[in-house]
Amino acid sequence: MAETLQLEIVTPERLVVSEPAEYIEIPGATGYLGILPGHAPLIGEVAPGELIYRVGSLTKRLAVAWGFVEVLQTKVTILAEAAEKAEEIDTARAEAAKKKAEAELQKSGLEVNEEAQEALQRAQARLDVAGKGKS
Repeated sequence: MAETLQLEIVTPERLVVSEPAEYIEIPGATGYLGILPGHAPLIGEVAPGELIYRVGSLTKRLAVAWGFVEVLQTKVTILAEAAEKAEEIDTARAEAAKKKAEAELQKSGLEVNEEAQEALQRAQARLDVAGKGKS
């Protein structure tokens, strides 16, 4: 078996994932972070996006939103405001949230609407993960 590290993804409501992974790709505030076993320790910010991890020949995807990641050589812990597996995502609800955020951004005009931009990012991540999980 390939070398692994323990991945734990926790939200305020529940433990979403607790399993070994060979590779983890995390959406960070400044771009995606690729994590392999033995990675140098770090603490970072998690941005809304698609989190990918590999277990053997399986690639698993989650939509995550806002939080923090702690990377140790043998363990990665993500504390996220929200995290959903592809099969848990309600695509109709995500599509409605995306349309609402887009309407808010249209209404804002040139004014910066960070809340609507973040809502749009989260909705798009959920739709991306749901779409890939069903293909």
